[in-house]
Amino acid sequence: MNPLVLPSIGLVFWTTVAFVGLLILLRKFAWKPILASIHEREQSIDEALNKAELAKLEMARLTTQNEELIKQARAERDLILKEAKTLKDNIVNEAKTQAHNEGAKLIEKAKIEIENQKKAALAELKSQVSTLSLDIAERVLRNQLQDKAKQEDLVANLLKDVELN
Repeated sequence: MNPLVLPSIGLVFWTTVAFVGLLILLRKFAWKPILASIHEREQSIDEALNKAELAKLEMARLTTQNEELIKQARAERDLILKEAKTLKDNIVNEAKTQAHNEGAKLIEKAKIEIENQKKAALAELKSQVSTLSLDIAERVLRNQLQDKAKQEDLVANLLKDVELN
Protein backbone atom coordinates (compact mmCIF):
# COMPACT_ATOMS: atom_id res chain seq x y z
CA MET A 1 0.00 0.00 0.00
CA ASN A 2 0.85 3.54 -0.43
CA PRO A 3 2.52 5.12 2.62
CA LEU A 4 0.81 8.42 1.92
CA VAL A 5 -2.62 6.92 2.16
CA LEU A 6 -2.03 4.88 5.29
CA PRO A 7 -0.49 7.03 7.93
CA SER A 8 2.04 5.54 10.20
CA ILE A 9 2.38 6.35 13.88
CA GLY A 10 5.62 8.21 13.29
CA LEU A 11 4.10 10.40 10.64
CA VAL A 12 1.14 11.19 12.85
CA PHE A 13 3.47 11.96 15.77
CA TRP A 14 5.72 14.27 13.79
CA THR A 15 2.82 15.95 12.10
CA THR A 16 1.24 16.56 15.50
CA VAL A 17 4.54 17.85 16.93
CA ALA A 18 4.99 20.17 13.92
CA PHE A 19 1.39 21.40 14.22
CA VAL A 20 1.70 22.04 17.97
CA GLY A 21 5.05 23.79 17.41
CA LEU A 22 3.47 25.94 14.71
CA LEU A 23 0.60 26.78 17.05
CA ILE A 24 3.06 27.79 19.80
CA LEU A 25 5.07 29.94 17.38
CA LEU A 26 1.92 31.50 15.97
CA ARG A 27 0.57 32.14 19.48
CA LYS A 28 3.80 33.71 20.65
CA PHE A 29 4.54 35.82 17.59
CA ALA A 30 1.42 36.10 15.39
CA TRP A 31 -1.71 35.85 17.57
CA LYS A 32 -0.96 38.90 19.70
CA PRO A 33 -0.28 41.25 16.73
CA ILE A 34 -3.25 39.79 14.81
CA LEU A 35 -5.56 40.10 17.83
CA ALA A 36 -4.17 43.58 18.55
CA SER A 37 -4.83 44.71 14.98
CA ILE A 38 -8.31 43.13 15.10
CA HIS A 39 -8.98 44.87 18.43
CA GLU A 40 -7.63 48.14 17.00
CA ARG A 41 -9.81 47.75 13.93
CA GLU A 42 -12.82 47.04 16.17
CA GLN A 43 -12.09 50.17 18.18
CA SER A 44 -11.73 52.29 15.03
CA ILE A 45 -15.05 50.91 13.75
CA ASP A 46 -16.67 51.71 17.13
CA GLU A 47 -15.20 55.23 17.00
CA ALA A 48 -16.43 55.67 13.45
CA LEU A 49 -19.91 54.50 14.49
CA ASN A 50 -19.84 56.86 17.49
CA LYS A 51 -18.71 59.74 15.28
CA ALA A 52 -21.44 58.89 12.78
CA GLU A 53 -24.00 58.88 15.59
CA LEU A 54 -22.68 62.23 16.85
CA ALA A 55 -22.78 63.60 13.31
CA LYS A 56 -26.35 62.34 12.98
CA LEU A 57 -27.30 64.04 16.25
CA GLU A 58 -25.53 67.23 15.16
CA MET A 59 -27.37 67.13 11.83
CA ALA A 60 -30.67 66.68 13.65
CA ARG A 61 -29.81 69.62 15.92
CA LEU A 62 -28.77 71.75 12.94
CA THR A 63 -31.91 70.78 11.06
CA THR A 64 -34.03 71.79 14.03
CA GLN A 65 -32.07 75.01 14.37
CA ASN A 66 -32.45 75.72 10.64
CA GLU A 67 -36.19 75.09 10.83
CA GLU A 68 -36.41 77.48 13.78
CA LEU A 69 -34.40 80.09 11.85
CA ILE A 70 -36.65 79.61 8.83
CA LYS A 71 -39.74 80.08 11.03
CA GLN A 72 -38.23 83.26 12.49
CA ALA A 73 -37.30 84.52 9.02
CA ARG A 74 -40.83 83.84 7.78
CA ALA A 75 -42.31 85.60 10.79
CA GLU A 76 -40.00 88.59 10.20
CA ARG A 77 -40.87 88.58 6.49
CA ASP A 78 -44.58 88.52 7.30
CA LEU A 79 -44.13 91.35 9.80
CA ILE A 80 -42.13 93.41 7.29
CA LEU A 81 -44.74 92.78 4.59
CA LYS A 82 -47.53 93.75 6.99
CA GLU A 83 -45.69 96.94 7.97
CA ALA A 84 -45.02 97.73 4.31
CA LYS A 85 -48.69 97.21 3.46
CA THR A 86 -49.76 99.42 6.36
CA LEU A 87 -47.27 102.08 5.30
CA LYS A 88 -48.49 101.86 1.70
CA ASP A 89 -52.11 102.16 2.81
CA ASN A 90 -51.24 105.17 4.98
CA ILE A 91 -49.35 106.85 2.13
CA VAL A 92 -52.21 106.17 -0.30
CA ASN A 93 -54.81 107.47 2.17
CA GLU A 94 -52.69 110.53 2.93
CA ALA A 95 -52.22 111.18 -0.79
CA LYS A 96 -55.98 110.81 -1.37
CA THR A 97 -56.75 113.17 1.49
CA GLN A 98 -54.18 115.68 0.27
CA ALA A 99 -55.48 115.42 -3.30
CA HIS A 100 -59.05 115.86 -2.05
CA ASN A 101 -58.03 118.93 -0.02
CA GLU A 102 -56.10 120.39 -2.96
CA GLY A 103 -59.06 119.68 -5.24
CA ALA A 104 -61.44 121.36 -2.80
CA LYS A 105 -59.11 124.38 -2.60
CA LEU A 106 -58.92 124.58 -6.40
CA ILE A 107 -62.70 124.26 -6.70
CA GLU A 108 -63.20 126.98 -4.08
CA LYS A 109 -60.67 129.19 -5.84
CA ALA A 110 -62.43 128.56 -9.16
CA LYS A 111 -65.81 129.40 -7.59
CA ILE A 112 -64.41 132.64 -6.19
CA GLU A 113 -62.86 133.49 -9.55
CA ILE A 114 -66.14 132.68 -11.33
CA GLU A 115 -68.06 134.85 -8.83
CA ASN A 116 -65.58 137.70 -9.33
CA GLN A 117 -65.84 137.37 -13.11
CA LYS A 118 -69.64 137.27 -12.83
CA LYS A 119 -69.68 140.41 -10.70
CA ALA A 120 -67.34 142.18 -13.10
CA ALA A 121 -69.48 141.09 -16.06
CA LEU A 122 -72.67 142.27 -14.31
CA ALA A 123 -71.04 145.59 -13.43
CA GLU A 124 -69.91 145.99 -17.05
CA LEU A 125 -73.38 145.02 -18.26
CA LYS A 126 -75.04 147.51 -15.89
CA SER A 127 -72.66 150.19 -17.03
CA GLN A 128 -73.42 149.48 -20.67
CA VAL A 129 -77.18 149.28 -19.97
CA SER A 130 -77.10 152.61 -18.11
CA THR A 131 -75.05 154.24 -20.87
CA LEU A 132 -77.38 152.83 -23.49
CA SER A 133 -80.43 153.92 -21.48
CA LEU A 134 -79.06 157.43 -21.14
CA ASP A 135 -78.35 157.58 -24.87
CA ILE A 136 -81.87 156.37 -25.67
CA ALA A 137 -83.43 158.78 -23.16
CA GLU A 138 -81.37 161.64 -24.56
CA ARG A 139 -82.48 160.85 -28.12
CA VAL A 140 -86.12 160.49 -27.06
CA LEU A 141 -86.01 163.78 -25.17
CA ARG A 142 -84.35 165.52 -28.07
CA ASN A 143 -87.10 164.32 -30.38
CA GLN A 144 -89.82 165.38 -27.97
CA LEU A 145 -88.25 168.68 -27.06
CA GLN A 146 -87.81 169.83 -30.63
CA ASP A 147 -91.41 170.76 -30.84
CA LYS A 148 -92.66 173.53 -28.46
CA ALA A 149 -96.11 171.99 -28.07
CA LYS A 150 -94.65 168.64 -27.14
CA GLN A 151 -92.49 170.34 -24.51
CA GLU A 152 -95.49 171.95 -22.88
CA ASP A 153 -97.43 168.64 -22.89
CA LEU A 154 -94.45 166.86 -21.31
CA VAL A 155 -94.13 169.46 -18.54
CA ALA A 156 -97.88 169.28 -17.88
CA ASN A 157 -97.74 165.47 -17.62
CA LEU A 158 -94.77 165.64 -15.28
CA LEU A 159 -96.55 168.14 -13.07
CA LYS A 160 -99.60 165.87 -12.88
CA ASP A 161 -97.36 162.94 -11.87
CA VAL A 162 -95.67 165.03 -9.21
CA GLU A 163 -98.98 166.21 -7.78
CA LEU A 164 -100.30 162.65 -7.61
CA ASN A 165 -97.32 161.35 -5.67
